[in-house]
Amino acid sequence: MKQILLLALSFSLAIHTLAQKDSVVTKRDRKRDVLLETSMGNIWIRLSDATPLHRDNFIKLVKMHYYDGILFHRVIQNFMIQSGDPDSRGAAPGTPLGEGGPNYVVPAEFRPTLFHKKGVIAAARDNNPEKSSSASQFYLTQGKIFTEAGLDSVETYRLKRKIPADQRKVYTTLGGVPHLDQNYTVYGEIVKGLEVVDKIAAVPTSKGKDKDRPLQDVAIIKAKLIKRKKH
Repeated sequence: MKQILLLALSFSLAIHTLAQKDSVVTKRDRKRDVLLETSMGNIWIRLSDATPLHRDNFIKLVKMHYYDGILFHRVIQNFMIQSGDPDSRGAAPGTPLGEGGPNYVVPAEFRPTLFHKKGVIAAARDNNPEKSSSASQFYLTQGKIFTEAGLDSVETYRLKRKIPADQRKVYTTLGGVPHLDQNYTVYGEIVKGLEVVDKIAAVPTSKGKDKDRPLQDVAIIKAKLIKRKKH
């Protein structure tokens, strides 16, 4: 019995040590990309050094395998696909999702050069006055291509400010979600696999109490750090 207890204690200490190691973000980690292996294809993400709090938090969670098996629980075509709720892992069909995550927030890191063009990763959040981010929930933007008149309307009625000329050009060619700019923290972008976002965004979704959840689960099979390559 004593030997079993000692073995159990040793195993527990080993797991604790491993968890501590996995949650440490190194300089080497910050030079790597994140690969999301999803049930509909792979997505490569490059995190921004301009948002170090969000960058390091996301890397930490990836190293801890936090996202493995988690669903894209909110999908809206021509807008975005959202994931990061740990309660979605193995959730029964029809279950409303979107409230789960670690018990902390990440302070907002709005940067003028980081905007909601198609293919960025940004942090979801609740309606808090500081606009602090959810610790784990994120979305990948799809959006739509805007006309100049459409952007004028966003400026007047949503943003209450002018969109920089270089960003207007992106929104009228590549597309995106401009009304979210400087309201939700953008902290990286997709460098390969943008077509997977389009595929996921097109799946049929629920109109019931689990509104916008895909009728057939779309999951992040595995999220991991990989060597950065030119794409």
